[in-house]
Amino acid sequence: MNTMDLKTLKPDMDLSAAAAAVLKKGEGRSLKAGGLWIYDNEIAEVKGAYEDGDIISVEDFDGYFMGYGFINSASKIRIRMLSRRKENRITPAFLKKRVRDCWEYRKSVIDTESCRLIFGEADFLPGLVVDKFSDILVVESLALGIDRLKPFLLESLREILEENGIKIRGIYERSDAKVRLQEGMERFKGFMGEPFETKVEIRENGVRYQVDVKEGQKTGFFLDQKINRAAIHKLCPGKRVLDCFTHTGSFALNAGIAGAKSVLGVDASELGIAQARENARLNNLEDKVEFVCADVFELLPKLEEEGERYDVVILDPPAFTKSRQATKGAVKGYREINLRGMKLVRDGGFLVTCSCSHFMEAELFAKTIREAAKGARKRLRQVEFHTQAPDHPILWAADESYYLKFYIFQVCGEL
Repeated sequence: MNTMDLKTLKPDMDLSAAAAAVLKKGEGRSLKAGGLWIYDNEIAEVKGAYEDGDIISVEDFDGYFMGYGFINSASKIRIRMLSRRKENRITPAFLKKRVRDCWEYRKSVIDTESCRLIFGEADFLPGLVVDKFSDILVVESLALGIDRLKPFLLESLREILEENGIKIRGIYERSDAKVRLQEGMERFKGFMGEPFETKVEIRENGVRYQVDVKEGQKTGFFLDQKINRAAIHKLCPGKRVLDCFTHTGSFALNAGIAGAKSVLGVDASELGIAQARENARLNNLEDKVEFVCADVFELLPKLEEEGERYDVVILDPPAFTKSRQATKGAVKGYREINLRGMKLVRDGGFLVTCSCSHFMEAELFAKTIREAAKGARKRLRQVEFHTQAPDHPILWAADESYYLKFYIFQVCGEL
């Protein structure tokens, strides 16, 4: 199955190849615990003919049926699972139900005007991400098998949304992440279908944004912080706020909409700052929300030396590590910005701090914040802890789906 010809598909057509991967004895522990990945060194053999990207069955060393998944010999993650039940053969009807389940879940848990509709492994569609920005879809495909299924899955999603009165104006693909190279795939970005204006306006928590799905980071806008951005509203009325790593201004603008006295947003990206200023104008906040292009690590010590103090300091950095090997260096970065941030919070004010790195595990992040507080000679009172918004569900036993940690602390001086 090299291509997915939508015209020839029938609902009950079996899309699997007549091949089976056999696990080594004692392997597949993650799979048996509920995970969706099988690594190359866990497989004893593959029986039968297949092509990379094909859906095949998986058996334990003793022949026990383990499920169906798509295989890619170019990837360390050799097989990504789609189903565990023998009777759940991978058919168009099965896949369309998976997509429908994604939509029904979002309707239950979050405002769907703009949200993540499909979140890869956590939605049992490994390697596929689909974000909805008003009437535009942005898709990211990170695995060969799902890339082949992508046309059918997106057409199914269009149909399901239309059944709910939502007409999609266009789809843009942002499959330009480096991880595709590890799958033996080329990076790609561009229109899927007819071209359209790639800047789309959305509204979230009462804030308006211009989202650039073509040039923005990832799929154009970070939807995973939606609930967390709303959580700062109660902290900000009449307050002086510093938003570090502001990107396109989302936390800063939420502070402004919530009634902050003044807001300073900082980011090293000139493009991000330009977009943030545009978003401030869109919300008539340019008089109270200011943005500067600067390196946060350099700026925070300068602000401290100048005696600046803020009622609320927000730290929402990009992932400082994208591998387990680089975690040690990331800890230093998180410790430094949190220490500096705490020193800039007036006594009794609030620190909002996040990590979006999967490899910066929750316990390690908490330990790092504790060390920063000790270095800054501050005492922390935890106000709230959140993870990513519910349209980015965390699938237990699939650790890769849990990445965002978000704290609000009250910062107090030593007693």
